[in-house]
Amino acid sequence: MARTRDVMNRRQLIVGLGLAPFAGLLLPDPAGAADAPLKLRTLYNKDRSFSDLAHSLEGTRVSVGGYMAPPLKADSQFFVLTKIPMAVCPFCETEAEWPRDILAIYTKRIVDVVAFNSKIVTRGVLELGTFKDPETGFVSRARLVDAVYERS
Repeated sequence: MARTRDVMNRRQLIVGLGLAPFAGLLLPDPAGAADAPLKLRTLYNKDRSFSDLAHSLEGTRVSVGGYMAPPLKADSQFFVLTKIPMAVCPFCETEAEWPRDILAIYTKRIVDVVAFNSKIVTRGVLELGTFKDPETGFVSRARLVDAVYERS
């Protein structure tokens, strides 16, 4: 709430000084900054525990950038988002092996596969905690659900 009040005061100052046409050059847009996709590494601490940021965003709709690993099976509503392009899926059998640089993505529709080296942005509700997909057996520690994605 304090942040909104501060933004309003800065905007009022800019308008009051007659600088509104130059506002984008003077101050970054805080709302635009919030829309920037998260990096996978920001969700985890070095010890593989979830970061404070991840905990604060749990249950909210977020954007995360990365690369689509090849799906585990055809006609799936699930894929793995990776930090770097991977030609094969980084399938994990246990949560203990869960890398810090991947995120399970559960989509609203059947996945249209994107080339493994094309950057994408996913948007979905962040869920934390161990989950074993009953259909694939894939174990995830963090995932986006009700997700959509697009090339960036």
